[in-house]
Amino acid sequence: MAVQQNKKSRSRKGMRRSHDHAKMPNVIYCGCGEPTLSHGVCPSCGNYKNVLVKPKKVKQSKA
Repeated sequence: MAVQQNKKSRSRKGMRRSHDHAKMPNVIYCGCGEPTLSHGVCPSCGNYKNVLVKPKKVKQSKA
């Protein structure tokens, strides 16, 4: 098991962790105008690259 030789200072620890932060998701706007994540199907209209992939679900009422 590896054991550190000397304690890392707060500054060096911070420099090492500088790239570990969470990144903002890449948001694009669908043809319908809704914001969606890139490389994903639009949750409101079901399109991906202007092609219908997932048809919208229609609720049927019981009567």
